[in-house]
Amino acid sequence: MSVFRHIGKSILLKHNQSALTLQASFIHKSHSVKSKNDYLIDTPEYDFLKDIGIERENFGVYNGSWQGSGEVITSIDPGTGRKIANIRMGSVQEMDEAIQIGVKAYEQWSQVPAPVRGDVIRQIGEEMRKYKEPLGKLVSLEVGKIHSEGQGEVQEFIDICDYAAGLSRIYSGQVINSERPEHIILEAWRPLGLVGVISAYNFPNAVFGWNAAIALTTGNSVLWKGAPTTSLVSVATMKVLAEVLNRNKLPPIATLCQGGANVGQQLVSDARVKLVSFTGSCATGRNVGVEVQKRFGKVILELGGNNALIVDQDANFQMVLEAALFGCIGTSGQRCTTTRRIIVHEKLYDRLVKELVAKYKQVYNSLFLIFSLVMNQLNSVYFILQVLPKVGHQLDPNTLVGPVHSQQNIEHYKAAIAEAVKLGGKIAFGGKVIQSDGFYTEPTIITDLPHDSPVVHRETFAPIVYVLKAKSIEQTIAWNNEVDQGLSSAIFTENISNAFKWIGPQGSDCGIVNINTTTNGAEIGGAFGGEKHTGGGRESGSDAWKQYCKRSTITLNHSGKLACAQGVVFNVE
Repeated sequence: MSVFRHIGKSILLKHNQSALTLQASFIHKSHSVKSKNDYLIDTPEYDFLKDIGIERENFGVYNGSWQGSGEVITSIDPGTGRKIANIRMGSVQEMDEAIQIGVKAYEQWSQVPAPVRGDVIRQIGEEMRKYKEPLGKLVSLEVGKIHSEGQGEVQEFIDICDYAAGLSRIYSGQVINSERPEHIILEAWRPLGLVGVISAYNFPNAVFGWNAAIALTTGNSVLWKGAPTTSLVSVATMKVLAEVLNRNKLPPIATLCQGGANVGQQLVSDARVKLVSFTGSCATGRNVGVEVQKRFGKVILELGGNNALIVDQDANFQMVLEAALFGCIGTSGQRCTTTRRIIVHEKLYDRLVKELVAKYKQVYNSLFLIFSLVMNQLNSVYFILQVLPKVGHQLDPNTLVGPVHSQQNIEHYKAAIAEAVKLGGKIAFGGKVIQSDGFYTEPTIITDLPHDSPVVHRETFAPIVYVLKAKSIEQTIAWNNEVDQGLSSAIFTENISNAFKWIGPQGSDCGIVNINTTTNGAEIGGAFGGEKHTGGGRESGSDAWKQYCKRSTITLNHSGKLACAQGVVFNVE
């Protein structure tokens, strides 16, 4: 089924005596792109890449200047399989140099008053606004997420900069009463030093923004290693920051070193990096946590999520369908907070499956071509194929479901479906890889599996959801909590008692515990993160800023006499 790498409004097939010829007009296909060996950056449709500093050949290391001496990798558009541009990665030696430079930059930056630091972060947010459209398009192009989600990701960076600018004037310690006369206890939060950030491919801009904006505001310097497969986003984002730092005549308080596992290992194991914020898989996160703990460093882990949407028997059903649609197939199932399980009350189970399948068909019908056959007497046949672009290339503004990120996602998708069917699961919708030059899968609904099936308990980073039938609110909460991860969860209910059970001490054990909204799409104002195998870290809003600081308790004696706490007397006279 040849569809949607670049969605067009119509395709004309002409049959004559010699051959079938295909004439097509594509929205994103450039006539100058003749083969997969051509680079998208060299075509007029992708000139926006040059607006954000991307070239055919790019350096992946920034430590005050751009460089790179490691291997060259090629960034691929997951919607077409075509090359975008090349990036020369950093080496272990360049990571070591970036650490050294970051430590030195911290010594100067930490002395700058916090509100002045906040103003620099405000300027970074303004620069992000300036380049939001092309940078968001690059996020979409390189990750595979749809246009509006790419724009939304950059908006998260902008929002956290606004938040951090305000935070710079109000984050504080406290004054605590002392039991001793003419004493006072103060609490101060001071920066840690150099903060390392390792981000994943699915949010290559925003996750760095969450960390960098808060870490820089609280006086730290930041060293970033982005996912290799989204290196162009890392390069373009750092160029925006570098412009602001240069304008303010600041040292490189934010640096970048792209590279492979050995480069990341250098960052994780180096004691000069006081905090490592890692976003990625549970397995890798466990290794990162252990390695950092070996040297008694600090760590923020943002790992996997096997997130459940709970449907109570009195739920607002239309809202459930809308939340499930976005929760399950938004970002093609590649958010940490994607809905991977729907646990529905038995009274609504059949209706939920039927109507959710119908919703999926509204999206999936874009894959089918409506044939209009016109025949004449001139040995020619014309087929007019009308395409409704809802599933397709991520830069088409009408696309709702783009590709998954890579062939690895495809393999995980196929393995999970095969295992689910072997265990007795029924495919209510989807279940197939779509043959295309890009990486496309059918959004998939699977039913009739036990709640504790191994495949249900394992997170698969693809658009697969398991629908489970439950008897009570107590059972749904138990099933929600029985998986290893504890990132996001949501219940749809109109029952206030059940809502409070859900958020109570015996309710959801996740870090995100929503009511009547999706499992995904968190705002920056709250702390983001989860429990159990999700890692326990918190980023973004609320008091997550404290993780980037060391807490100091200060007892100040202004009495002129020494007095011991707890009434202890220690006097030799």
